[in-house]
Amino acid sequence: MVQVEGRVALIGHPVGHSLSPVMHNRAFERLGLAWRYSAFDVQPKDLPDAMRGLRALGFRGWNITVPHKEAACRLVDELSDEAAEIGAVNTVLVQEGRLTGYNTDGWGYVEALHAETGLTVEGKVCVVVGAGGAARGIAHALVREGALVRVVARRPAQAERLADEFSRLGPGRMQAGGWDKLQVWLREADLCVNTTPVGMSPGTGAMPFDPGWTREDCVVSDIVYNPRETLLLKRARELGRSTCDGVGMFVFQGAAAFRIWTGLAAPVADMRAVVEEGLDDGAVKGGSDI
Repeated sequence: MVQVEGRVALIGHPVGHSLSPVMHNRAFERLGLAWRYSAFDVQPKDLPDAMRGLRALGFRGWNITVPHKEAACRLVDELSDEAAEIGAVNTVLVQEGRLTGYNTDGWGYVEALHAETGLTVEGKVCVVVGAGGAARGIAHALVREGALVRVVARRPAQAERLADEFSRLGPGRMQAGGWDKLQVWLREADLCVNTTPVGMSPGTGAMPFDPGWTREDCVVSDIVYNPRETLLLKRARELGRSTCDGVGMFVFQGAAAFRIWTGLAAPVADMRAVVEEGLDDGAVKGGSDI
């Protein structure tokens, strides 16, 4: 039976910029559900108290964004198989007082990539720039899809830790390197994806790397959705590269969370429309949920 009334939320730091509330509340309205989605700014030191509080207040679940995705793994009662493998949680479901952690980032990214570029990553070389919580979900999904994934981070130890943890998915399926590897690896990539906040509003004049380092047939992707076309994607498009912005991943990962909480298929078209309206109207003053 569908639960027709419920409360869900987003917790992160910061969250004032987020379009998650308007996206999910539009979806609830579209399906006639008396649900409400709110956003709470939670400092890292307060995360355990915040999660206990949401459970005590009867919330059905919540999304988790930066910087809490990895820490949340240690605060739930159980993890989905995927979240356990990834080592990061972006969605929590409360059932009979127990917290289950899920990760919908990777699924959302791959769905958006397929929908917007038609790229199938099996057998392809994919460079993931960054090694945070979102990178973990995306890298995991790409490996699962049969790609060779190369993770590059400014702190090589962070990338190496991720690759080492994911080595159980298959020998040689993931490699790690520091910034000195980036230009060389981009020349060999079929897909590159920025998972860092570089280029996010208000710092729209920055790029995480030069898209001119990529091959002409490389798909250049950015999970930042504000602005919708980051400087990285603008420059890549001017060079003739195929591009994939962050709106699709944001919507699809949200749709997966919606199904986890409600048991219903999300109205994806409505969710995307309200996100695009918010971006076009300038409703988001800074940041993205990544």
